[in-house]
Amino acid sequence: MDKYQIGKLGEKIALKFLISHKFKPILTNFRVRSGEIDLIVRKNRETIFFEVKTRTFNGFGWPEESFTKTKQNRFKTAIFAYLAKHRVRNWRADLITIELDFASKKAKLRHYFDVLGC
Repeated sequence: MDKYQIGKLGEKIALKFLISHKFKPILTNFRVRSGEIDLIVRKNRETIFFEVKTRTFNGFGWPEESFTKTKQNRFKTAIFAYLAKHRVRNWRADLITIELDFASKKAKLRHYFDVLGC
């Protein structure tokens, strides 16, 4: 499985997790020239923008470590582009990290709230 496929699998796992916790999907993979939002969902009158980071093992660091300042800025740029086109009052930006273990067929998911502090 290549890096792209692992990322897509992580996004599917994250979306399944969110749906099971009563989040309503709005959009996946919203892209603008200089950024992307992996998942956009709603819950309790709030729109939540998600970045999803997936790793297969810790050999290259934890998934959280790949959410660099540059990636945070690109994520923020995409969020503001979305907000410019849609009427959204209450929103936040969250991060989901996923560690995949293909041997045991398990995934460890962590949900971080309000990662940009906007």
